[in-house]
Amino acid sequence: MFRLNWTLSVHIRDYLHRYMPSNRLLTAIRTRRGLKWGIPAMLIALPYILIASICSGVAADGGPGWLHLIVLWACWNALKFILMGPASIVLLIRARLRESAIRRHQRHDWRVEARLREPAVRL
Repeated sequence: MFRLNWTLSVHIRDYLHRYMPSNRLLTAIRTRRGLKWGIPAMLIALPYILIASICSGVAADGGPGWLHLIVLWACWNALKFILMGPASIVLLIRARLRESAIRRHQRHDWRVEARLREPAVRL
């Protein structure tokens, strides 16, 4: 039973990750080139919040109950985009520190090689 649940959840996650536009956009933001778009992507949460507000109001005024599912979906997507902003800053700082360390090591290796290539001075 546990294996069936695990397999089902993996397949659902793969489907949602592959075909849902918000998940595809978040995946693109998590790349090194896309990290700079994390803060502007937080603005995408605004339409989701608007959708949640409208559907919540309609459901509260006697609308169909399934609108609560849309409210849940919109709040979840808004939360994902709101959290992606600070997360992208952390990931960008980590990437830049890693790149800086690589450049520093390359400069150090270049200096060592340059010293080894210098002819030895004999007295």
